[in-house]
Amino acid sequence: MTSPPSPESGSRPAEVRVSAPACVRCGKPVEARFRPFCSQRCADIDLGAWVSGAYRVATDERPAEADAADAAGDPTPVTRG
Repeated sequence: MTSPPSPESGSRPAEVRVSAPACVRCGKPVEARFRPFCSQRCADIDLGAWVSGAYRVATDERPAEADAADAAGDPTPVTRG
């Protein structure tokens, strides 16, 4: 591990360029309240892509029984309360 250069040595650490994060949907600057998106619209579009199955994680696992029944079109009882 190296120590930082002393002020007397006159050397300066390399400058670091920092840029504002960009929206993962459209590339506009990120709004803190919608992070990592720029707006509620981009967040909703991304959520819709997840819900519709546009994003998938590849796996070699076989679906569980509940997933297989859902894929076959069997109705699943929904309880609301």
